Amino acid sequence: MEQDVKHYRCYINGEWLDAASREKIEVENPANNKVYATVTACNSDDAQYALETSEKAGFEWKLLPAQTRANYIYAIADRLKLEREHFAKLLVCEQGKTYGEALGEVDDTIRYMTYSAEAARRIQGAVFPSDSPNERLTIYKVPYGVTVALCAFNYPLALIGRKLGPALATGNTIILKPHELTPTTASEFCRLVDEAGLPKGVVNMVSTKNTEVASLLVESPITKLISLTGSTNAGRAMYRAAANNITGLILELGGKAPFIVCEDANIDKAVEAAVISRYANCGQVCICNEMVMVDEKIADEFTEKLVKRVRQIKTGNPFEATVDMGPNVSTHGLERVDQLVKDNIAEGAELVLGGKRPEGAQFETGNWYEPTVLINVKNGDATTKHELFAPVLPIMKVSGFDEALAYSNAREEGLSAYLYSNDYRTHQKAIDQLQVGTIFINKHIVGYIQGYHSGHKTSGTGGEDGVYGIEDHLQKRTVYLDYAN
Repeated sequence: MEQDVKHYRCYINGEWLDAASREKIEVENPANNKVYATVTACNSDDAQYALETSEKAGFEWKLLPAQTRANYIYAIADRLKLEREHFAKLLVCEQGKTYGEALGEVDDTIRYMTYSAEAARRIQGAVFPSDSPNERLTIYKVPYGVTVALCAFNYPLALIGRKLGPALATGNTIILKPHELTPTTASEFCRLVDEAGLPKGVVNMVSTKNTEVASLLVESPITKLISLTGSTNAGRAMYRAAANNITGLILELGGKAPFIVCEDANIDKAVEAAVISRYANCGQVCICNEMVMVDEKIADEFTEKLVKRVRQIKTGNPFEATVDMGPNVSTHGLERVDQLVKDNIAEGAELVLGGKRPEGAQFETGNWYEPTVLINVKNGDATTKHELFAPVLPIMKVSGFDEALAYSNAREEGLSAYLYSNDYRTHQKAIDQLQVGTIFINKHIVGYIQGYHSGHKTSGTGGEDGVYGIEDHLQKRTVYLDYAN
Protein backbone atom coordinates (compact mmCIF):
# COMPACT_ATOMS: atom_id res chain seq x y z
CA MET A 1 0.00 0.00 0.00
CA GLU A 2 1.44 3.37 -1.04
CA GLN A 3 2.04 5.91 1.67
CA ASP A 4 -0.01 9.10 1.44
CA VAL A 5 2.06 12.18 0.65
CA LYS A 6 1.09 15.09 2.87
CA HIS A 7 1.94 18.68 1.99
CA TYR A 8 3.27 21.17 4.53
CA ARG A 9 3.49 24.91 3.99
CA CYS A 10 5.86 27.66 5.04
CA TYR A 11 4.74 30.40 7.38
CA ILE A 12 5.45 34.12 6.89
CA ASN A 13 3.78 37.08 8.60
CA GLY A 14 1.04 34.88 10.01
CA GLU A 15 0.21 33.52 6.55
CA TRP A 16 0.59 30.03 5.09
CA LEU A 17 2.31 30.07 1.70
CA ASP A 18 0.46 28.35 -1.11
CA ALA A 19 2.66 25.98 -3.11
CA ALA A 20 0.72 26.50 -6.34
CA SER A 21 3.23 28.98 -7.76
CA ARG A 22 6.27 27.55 -6.00
CA GLU A 23 8.42 24.45 -6.12
CA LYS A 24 8.10 21.73 -3.50
CA ILE A 25 10.74 20.02 -1.41
CA GLU A 26 10.24 16.25 -1.31
CA VAL A 27 10.90 14.70 2.08
CA GLU A 28 11.91 11.04 2.31
CA ASN A 29 11.33 8.64 5.16
CA PRO A 30 14.90 7.47 5.92
CA ALA A 31 13.63 4.00 6.87
CA ASN A 32 12.50 3.25 3.31
CA ASN A 33 13.54 6.23 1.12
CA LYS A 34 9.91 6.82 0.13
CA VAL A 35 8.65 10.36 -0.25
CA TYR A 36 6.05 10.77 2.48
CA ALA A 37 5.72 14.57 2.49
CA THR A 38 6.35 17.73 0.52
CA VAL A 39 7.05 21.23 1.83
CA THR A 40 6.67 24.55 0.04
CA ALA A 41 10.03 25.74 -1.30
CA CYS A 42 10.34 29.48 -0.78
CA ASN A 43 11.76 31.77 -3.44
CA SER A 44 13.73 34.99 -3.10
CA ASP A 45 10.59 37.12 -2.91
CA ASP A 46 9.35 34.98 -0.03
CA ALA A 47 12.65 35.34 1.81
CA GLN A 48 12.61 39.12 1.36
CA TYR A 49 9.03 39.22 2.62
CA ALA A 50 10.07 37.24 5.67
CA LEU A 51 12.92 39.66 6.36
CA GLU A 52 10.78 42.75 6.00
CA THR A 53 7.88 41.48 8.08
CA SER A 54 10.22 40.17 10.75
CA GLU A 55 11.87 43.58 10.96
CA LYS A 56 8.52 45.37 11.13
CA ALA A 57 7.23 43.06 13.86
CA GLY A 58 10.38 43.62 15.87
CA PHE A 59 9.65 47.30 16.49
CA GLU A 60 6.73 46.45 18.76
CA TRP A 61 7.87 43.00 19.95
CA LYS A 62 11.00 44.33 21.67
CA LEU A 63 8.94 46.95 23.53
CA LEU A 64 6.61 44.38 25.07
CA PRO A 65 7.31 43.55 28.72
CA ALA A 66 9.65 40.59 28.90
CA GLN A 67 7.04 38.58 30.79
CA THR A 68 4.48 39.20 28.06
CA ARG A 69 6.92 37.75 25.53
CA ALA A 70 7.53 34.86 27.90
CA ASN A 71 3.80 34.13 28.10
CA TYR A 72 3.70 33.63 24.33
CA ILE A 73 6.58 31.13 24.62
CA TYR A 74 4.72 29.29 27.39
CA ALA A 75 1.64 29.16 25.16
CA ILE A 76 3.62 27.43 22.39
CA ALA A 77 5.18 24.99 24.87
CA ASP A 78 1.77 24.14 26.34
CA ARG A 79 0.45 23.24 22.90
CA LEU A 80 3.51 21.11 22.22
CA LYS A 81 2.88 19.19 25.45
CA LEU A 82 -0.63 18.37 24.25
CA GLU A 83 0.73 17.09 20.91
CA ARG A 84 3.77 15.28 22.28
CA GLU A 85 3.05 11.96 20.58
CA HIS A 86 2.12 13.59 17.28
CA PHE A 87 5.42 15.44 17.06
CA ALA A 88 7.38 12.37 18.14
CA LYS A 89 5.84 10.34 15.32
CA LEU A 90 6.61 13.14 12.90
CA LEU A 91 10.26 13.12 14.00
CA VAL A 92 10.56 9.36 13.49
CA CYS A 93 9.21 9.60 9.94
CA GLU A 94 11.29 12.64 9.08
CA GLN A 95 14.61 12.01 10.83
CA GLY A 96 14.69 8.28 11.57
CA LYS A 97 15.39 8.34 15.31
CA THR A 98 13.61 5.82 17.50
CA TYR A 99 10.23 6.70 18.95
CA GLY A 100 11.73 6.79 22.44
CA GLU A 101 14.42 9.19 21.30
CA ALA A 102 11.79 11.27 19.52
CA LEU A 103 9.68 11.58 22.67
CA GLY A 104 12.82 12.73 24.46
CA GLU A 105 13.43 15.34 21.79
CA VAL A 106 9.93 16.75 22.20
CA ASP A 107 10.43 16.92 25.97
CA ASP A 108 13.79 18.67 25.50
CA THR A 109 12.17 21.20 23.18
CA ILE A 110 9.59 22.04 25.82
CA ARG A 111 12.33 22.43 28.43
CA TYR A 112 14.40 24.69 26.19
CA MET A 113 11.45 27.00 25.63
CA THR A 114 10.21 27.07 29.20
CA TYR A 115 13.72 27.77 30.50
CA SER A 116 13.95 30.79 28.20
CA ALA A 117 10.50 31.96 29.25
CA GLU A 118 11.52 31.69 32.91
CA ALA A 119 14.69 33.63 32.14
CA ALA A 120 12.78 36.58 30.67
CA ARG A 121 12.25 38.00 34.17
CA ARG A 122 15.94 37.67 34.95
CA ILE A 123 17.46 39.79 32.18
CA GLN A 124 19.79 42.13 34.04
CA GLY A 125 21.60 45.34 33.27
CA ALA A 126 23.98 47.23 35.51
CA VAL A 127 24.41 50.56 37.30
CA PHE A 128 27.91 51.89 37.90
CA PRO A 129 29.12 54.92 39.86
CA SER A 130 29.58 58.05 37.78
CA ASP A 131 32.69 60.22 37.85
CA SER A 132 30.55 63.34 38.11
CA PRO A 133 27.80 64.53 40.48
CA ASN A 134 24.14 64.41 39.44
CA GLU A 135 24.85 61.76 36.85
CA ARG A 136 23.94 58.11 36.28
CA LEU A 137 25.89 55.51 34.35
CA THR A 138 23.72 52.53 33.38
CA ILE A 139 24.15 49.61 31.01
CA TYR A 140 21.08 48.12 29.41
CA LYS A 141 20.78 44.85 27.52
CA VAL A 142 18.83 45.08 24.28
CA PRO A 143 17.93 42.65 21.47
CA TYR A 144 19.81 42.47 18.19
CA GLY A 145 16.70 42.46 16.00
CA VAL A 146 15.95 40.00 13.20
CA THR A 147 17.53 36.63 13.94
CA VAL A 148 17.97 34.05 11.17
CA ALA A 149 18.07 30.57 12.70
CA LEU A 150 19.48 27.79 10.53
CA CYS A 151 18.76 24.33 11.94
CA ALA A 152 20.59 21.05 11.38
CA PHE A 153 18.84 17.78 10.46
CA ASN A 154 19.76 15.72 13.52
CA TYR A 155 17.36 17.42 15.95
CA PRO A 156 14.74 19.18 13.79
CA LEU A 157 12.48 20.15 16.68
CA ALA A 158 14.84 20.62 19.62
CA LEU A 159 17.01 23.03 17.65
CA ILE A 160 13.94 25.15 16.91
CA GLY A 161 13.08 25.36 20.61
CA ARG A 162 16.68 25.98 21.53
CA LYS A 163 16.97 28.90 19.11
CA LEU A 164 13.46 30.34 19.31
CA GLY A 165 13.22 30.41 23.11
CA PRO A 166 16.14 32.74 23.88
CA ALA A 167 15.61 34.81 20.75
CA LEU A 168 11.99 35.66 21.57
CA ALA A 169 12.49 36.01 25.31
CA THR A 170 15.14 38.67 24.77
CA GLY A 171 13.05 40.65 22.28
CA ASN A 172 14.41 39.45 18.96
CA THR A 173 12.20 38.24 16.11
CA ILE A 174 13.17 35.04 14.32
CA ILE A 175 13.17 33.50 10.86
CA LEU A 176 13.45 29.72 11.02
CA LYS A 177 15.22 27.96 8.17
CA PRO A 178 14.96 24.19 8.66
CA HIS A 179 17.31 21.78 6.93
CA GLU A 180 15.96 20.66 3.55
CA LEU A 181 16.04 17.01 4.75
CA THR A 182 13.82 17.73 7.75
CA PRO A 183 11.44 20.65 7.13
CA THR A 184 8.07 19.14 8.06
CA THR A 185 8.57 19.50 11.81
CA ALA A 186 9.20 23.23 11.41
CA SER A 187 5.95 23.68 9.49
CA GLU A 188 3.98 21.84 12.16
CA PHE A 189 5.72 23.86 14.87
CA CYS A 190 4.62 27.07 13.18
CA ARG A 191 1.06 25.81 13.41
CA LEU A 192 1.50 25.92 17.18
CA VAL A 193 2.94 29.42 16.90
CA ASP A 194 -0.12 30.48 14.93
CA GLU A 195 -2.50 28.89 17.42
CA ALA A 196 -0.69 30.61 20.30
CA GLY A 197 -1.55 33.96 18.72
CA LEU A 198 1.91 35.48 18.39
CA PRO A 199 1.94 38.83 16.57
CA LYS A 200 2.43 38.46 12.83
CA GLY A 201 6.04 38.37 11.70
CA VAL A 202 7.57 37.56 15.09
CA VAL A 203 8.15 33.97 13.92
CA ASN A 204 8.59 33.25 10.22
CA MET A 205 9.60 30.00 8.51
CA VAL A 206 11.45 29.84 5.19
CA SER A 207 12.19 26.40 3.76
CA THR A 208 14.37 26.14 0.67
CA LYS A 209 16.96 24.07 -1.18
CA ASN A 210 18.06 27.12 -3.16
CA THR A 211 21.40 28.50 -1.99
CA GLU A 212 20.58 31.94 -3.37
CA VAL A 213 17.48 32.15 -1.18
CA ALA A 214 19.45 31.05 1.88
CA SER A 215 22.19 33.56 1.07
CA LEU A 216 19.64 36.35 0.87
CA LEU A 217 18.52 35.61 4.42
CA VAL A 218 21.98 35.71 5.96
CA GLU A 219 23.52 38.46 3.82
CA SER A 220 20.66 40.93 4.13
CA PRO A 221 21.32 44.13 6.10
CA ILE A 222 17.98 43.49 7.82
CA THR A 223 19.44 40.41 9.52
CA LYS A 224 21.16 41.38 12.77
CA LEU A 225 21.98 37.96 14.24
CA ILE A 226 22.68 34.58 12.61
CA SER A 227 22.26 31.42 14.69
CA LEU A 228 23.59 28.30 12.95
CA THR A 229 23.87 24.69 14.00
CA GLY A 230 25.77 22.90 11.26
CA SER A 231 29.12 21.91 9.85
CA THR A 232 32.36 23.83 10.22
CA ASN A 233 32.30 24.62 6.50
CA ALA A 234 28.81 26.05 6.93
CA GLY A 235 30.15 28.15 9.79
CA ARG A 236 32.90 29.53 7.59
CA ALA A 237 30.26 30.44 5.03
CA MET A 238 28.32 32.29 7.73
CA TYR A 239 31.41 34.30 8.67
CA ARG A 240 31.73 35.39 5.06
CA ALA A 241 28.01 36.14 4.82
CA ALA A 242 28.14 38.23 7.99
CA ALA A 243 31.22 40.21 7.02
CA ASN A 244 29.70 43.11 5.05
CA ASN A 245 27.10 43.98 7.66
CA ILE A 246 29.12 42.86 10.72
CA THR A 247 26.16 40.65 11.62
CA GLY A 248 26.18 38.95 15.00
CA LEU A 249 26.97 35.23 15.02
CA ILE A 250 26.09 32.24 17.17
CA LEU A 251 27.72 29.20 15.60
CA GLU A 252 27.58 25.61 16.89
CA LEU A 253 29.69 23.68 14.44
CA GLY A 254 31.29 20.30 13.82
CA GLY A 255 33.18 18.27 16.37
CA LYS A 256 35.35 15.19 16.72
CA ALA A 257 34.99 14.27 20.36
CA PRO A 258 37.66 11.95 21.75
CA PHE A 259 36.54 9.43 24.37
CA ILE A 260 39.63 9.04 26.57
CA VAL A 261 39.81 5.98 28.82
CA CYS A 262 42.67 5.98 31.32
CA GLU A 263 44.32 2.99 32.97
CA ASP A 264 42.54 3.62 36.28
CA ALA A 265 39.05 3.99 34.77
CA ASN A 266 36.03 1.95 35.77
CA ILE A 267 36.01 -0.11 32.59
CA ASP A 268 32.43 -1.31 32.77
CA LYS A 269 31.08 2.22 33.23
CA ALA A 270 33.36 3.54 30.51
CA VAL A 271 32.16 0.87 28.07
CA GLU A 272 28.49 1.66 28.72
CA ALA A 273 29.10 5.39 28.35
CA ALA A 274 31.15 4.93 25.19
CA VAL A 275 28.33 2.95 23.56
CA ILE A 276 25.57 5.34 24.64
CA SER A 277 27.63 8.33 23.55
CA ARG A 278 28.43 6.89 20.12
CA TYR A 279 25.25 5.21 18.91
CA ALA A 280 22.61 7.62 20.23
CA ASN A 281 20.52 8.96 17.35
CA CYS A 282 22.43 6.65 14.99
CA GLY A 283 25.62 8.55 15.83
CA GLN A 284 24.20 11.84 14.57
CA VAL A 285 25.01 14.12 17.49
CA CYS A 286 27.67 16.80 17.24
CA ILE A 287 29.00 15.99 20.73
CA CYS A 288 28.96 12.21 20.14
CA ASN A 289 31.89 9.97 21.03
CA GLU A 290 33.67 10.07 17.67
CA MET A 291 36.76 8.01 18.56
CA VAL A 292 37.96 6.08 21.59
CA MET A 293 41.50 6.65 22.85
CA VAL A 294 42.10 3.90 25.40
CA ASP A 295 45.19 3.24 27.47
CA GLU A 296 47.08 0.30 25.95
CA LYS A 297 47.26 -1.44 29.34
CA ILE A 298 43.48 -1.95 29.45
CA ALA A 299 42.68 -1.71 25.73
CA ASP A 300 42.04 -5.41 25.14
CA GLU A 301 39.67 -5.79 28.07
CA PHE A 302 37.87 -2.56 27.22
CA THR A 303 37.49 -3.49 23.55
CA GLU A 304 36.25 -7.00 24.28
CA LYS A 305 33.55 -5.66 26.60
CA LEU A 306 32.62 -2.85 24.23
CA VAL A 307 32.16 -5.16 21.25
CA LYS A 308 30.00 -7.45 23.36
CA ARG A 309 27.85 -4.46 24.37
CA VAL A 310 27.55 -3.11 20.82
CA ARG A 311 26.34 -6.52 19.60
CA GLN A 312 23.31 -6.02 21.86
CA ILE A 313 22.17 -2.92 19.95
CA LYS A 314 19.06 -3.79 17.97
CA THR A 315 18.60 -1.99 14.66
CA GLY A 316 15.20 -1.90 13.01
CA ASN A 317 11.80 -0.23 12.78
CA PRO A 318 12.23 2.90 14.90
CA PHE A 319 8.62 2.68 16.07
CA GLU A 320 9.23 -0.68 17.78
CA ALA A 321 9.86 -0.37 21.52
CA THR A 322 12.62 -3.00 21.51
CA VAL A 323 14.67 -1.23 18.80
CA ASP A 324 17.69 0.79 19.93
CA MET A 325 18.76 2.42 16.66
CA GLY A 326 16.97 3.54 13.53
CA PRO A 327 18.30 4.61 10.13
CA ASN A 328 20.61 7.46 9.30
CA VAL A 329 18.81 10.51 7.93
CA SER A 330 20.94 10.86 4.80
CA THR A 331 21.86 8.46 2.00
CA HIS A 332 24.76 10.72 1.09
CA GLY A 333 26.01 10.72 4.69
CA LEU A 334 26.07 6.93 4.83
CA GLU A 335 27.83 6.60 1.50
CA ARG A 336 30.46 9.01 2.76
CA VAL A 337 31.08 7.20 6.05
CA ASP A 338 31.06 3.78 4.38
CA GLN A 339 33.89 4.98 2.16
CA LEU A 340 35.81 6.24 5.20
CA VAL A 341 35.46 2.80 6.81
CA LYS A 342 36.76 1.11 3.65
CA ASP A 343 39.64 3.58 3.46
CA ASN A 344 40.57 2.94 7.09
CA ILE A 345 40.56 -0.83 6.56
CA ALA A 346 42.90 -0.29 3.61
CA GLU A 347 45.15 1.68 5.99
CA GLY A 348 45.42 -1.34 8.29
CA ALA A 349 42.48 -1.01 10.67
CA GLU A 350 40.54 -4.17 11.54
CA LEU A 351 36.77 -4.32 11.19
CA VAL A 352 35.44 -6.34 14.13
CA LEU A 353 31.76 -5.44 13.85
CA GLY A 354 29.38 -4.01 11.27
CA GLY A 355 30.68 -2.05 8.32
CA LYS A 356 27.70 -2.74 6.07
CA ARG A 357 23.94 -2.60 5.56
CA PRO A 358 22.07 -5.03 7.84
CA GLU A 359 20.69 -8.16 6.24
CA GLY A 360 16.98 -8.78 5.81
CA ALA A 361 14.06 -7.62 3.69
CA GLN A 362 13.28 -4.61 5.89
CA PHE A 363 16.77 -3.20 5.27
CA GLU A 364 16.78 -3.47 1.47
CA THR A 365 15.68 0.15 1.20
CA GLY A 366 16.40 3.01 3.59
CA ASN A 367 19.56 4.47 5.09
CA TRP A 368 20.59 1.56 7.27
CA TYR A 369 24.05 0.79 8.63
CA GLU A 370 25.09 -1.72 11.24
CA PRO A 371 26.67 -0.52 14.50
CA THR A 372 30.33 -0.61 13.52
CA VAL A 373 33.59 -0.97 15.47
CA LEU A 374 37.11 -0.61 14.09
CA ILE A 375 40.29 -1.50 16.02
CA ASN A 376 44.00 -1.04 15.36
CA VAL A 377 43.17 2.49 14.24
CA LYS A 378 46.01 4.99 14.17
CA ASN A 379 45.90 8.74 14.67
CA GLY A 380 45.52 10.29 11.23
CA ASP A 381 43.59 7.37 9.73
CA ALA A 382 40.51 8.07 7.64
CA THR A 383 37.96 7.60 10.45
CA THR A 384 39.94 9.84 12.82
CA LYS A 385 40.43 12.67 10.32
CA HIS A 386 36.79 13.51 9.70
CA GLU A 387 33.61 13.87 11.71
CA LEU A 388 31.69 10.62 11.10
CA PHE A 389 28.15 11.50 12.21
CA ALA A 390 27.22 7.84 11.85
CA PRO A 391 27.20 4.61 13.96
CA VAL A 392 30.92 3.95 13.44
CA LEU A 393 33.43 3.84 16.31
CA PRO A 394 37.20 3.72 15.73
CA ILE A 395 39.33 2.60 18.69
CA MET A 396 42.93 3.75 19.15
CA LYS A 397 45.45 2.57 21.72
CA VAL A 398 47.43 5.30 23.50
CA SER A 399 50.24 5.19 26.03
CA GLY A 400 48.31 7.31 28.52
CA PHE A 401 46.37 10.52 29.05
CA ASP A 402 49.17 12.81 27.87
CA GLU A 403 49.26 11.18 24.42
CA ALA A 404 45.48 11.38 24.13
CA LEU A 405 45.60 15.02 25.20
CA ALA A 406 48.21 15.83 22.55
CA TYR A 407 46.20 14.12 19.81
CA SER A 408 43.02 15.91 20.89
CA ASN A 409 44.51 19.38 21.11
CA ALA A 410 46.28 19.05 17.76
CA ARG A 411 42.89 18.95 16.03
CA GLU A 412 41.28 22.06 14.56
CA GLU A 413 37.93 21.27 16.19
CA GLY A 414 37.21 21.85 19.86
CA LEU A 415 33.60 21.01 20.60
CA SER A 416 33.62 18.30 23.27
CA ALA A 417 35.60 15.48 24.87
CA TYR A 418 35.03 12.57 27.26
CA LEU A 419 37.34 11.40 30.02
CA TYR A 420 37.09 8.28 32.14
CA SER A 421 39.53 8.31 35.06
CA ASN A 422 39.35 8.09 38.84
CA ASP A 423 42.39 10.31 39.36
CA TYR A 424 41.35 13.82 40.43
CA ARG A 425 44.68 15.18 39.16
CA THR A 426 43.86 13.91 35.66
CA HIS A 427 40.45 15.55 35.96
CA GLN A 428 42.02 18.90 36.76
CA LYS A 429 44.59 18.58 34.01
CA ALA A 430 41.82 17.87 31.51
CA ILE A 431 39.83 20.88 32.69
CA ASP A 432 42.90 23.11 32.39
CA GLN A 433 44.28 21.79 29.11
CA LEU A 434 41.64 20.13 26.89
CA GLN A 435 40.83 22.73 24.22
CA VAL A 436 37.10 22.04 23.94
CA GLY A 437 33.86 23.71 24.97
CA THR A 438 32.39 20.75 26.89
CA ILE A 439 34.10 18.00 28.89
CA PHE A 440 32.25 14.92 30.16
CA ILE A 441 34.21 13.44 33.07
CA ASN A 442 33.02 9.95 34.05
CA LYS A 443 29.76 10.86 32.32
CA HIS A 444 28.03 9.76 29.13
CA ILE A 445 26.57 12.16 26.59
CA VAL A 446 24.06 14.60 28.04
CA GLY A 447 22.92 18.18 27.53
CA TYR A 448 21.28 20.01 30.40
CA ILE A 449 19.36 23.15 29.49
CA GLN A 450 21.13 25.16 32.20
CA GLY A 451 24.53 24.26 30.77
CA TYR A 452 26.22 26.09 27.91
CA HIS A 453 26.78 24.23 24.67
CA SER A 454 29.54 25.98 22.74
CA GLY A 455 32.64 25.17 20.76
CA HIS A 456 36.24 26.33 20.80
CA LYS A 457 38.51 26.79 17.80
CA THR A 458 36.73 25.88 14.54
CA SER A 459 33.81 24.31 16.41
CA GLY A 460 32.08 27.64 16.75
CA THR A 461 31.42 30.72 18.80
CA GLY A 462 28.63 31.58 21.18
CA GLY A 463 25.75 29.38 22.24
CA GLU A 464 22.06 29.18 23.06
CA ASP A 465 21.72 27.31 26.35
CA GLY A 466 21.45 28.54 29.91
CA VAL A 467 22.15 32.03 31.20
CA TYR A 468 25.05 32.47 28.80
CA GLY A 469 22.84 31.54 25.86
CA ILE A 470 20.41 34.27 26.89
CA GLU A 471 23.35 36.70 27.06
CA ASP A 472 24.44 35.80 23.53
CA HIS A 473 21.10 37.08 22.20
CA LEU A 474 21.55 40.52 23.76
CA GLN A 475 23.66 43.59 22.99
CA LYS A 476 24.73 46.11 25.62
CA ARG A 477 23.74 49.75 25.52
CA THR A 478 25.53 52.22 27.81
CA VAL A 479 23.70 55.36 28.93
CA TYR A 480 25.23 58.45 30.54
CA LEU A 481 22.49 60.56 32.11
CA ASP A 482 23.16 64.06 33.42
CA TYR A 483 20.23 65.25 35.52
CA ALA A 484 21.88 68.35 37.00
CA ASN A 485 19.51 70.78 35.24
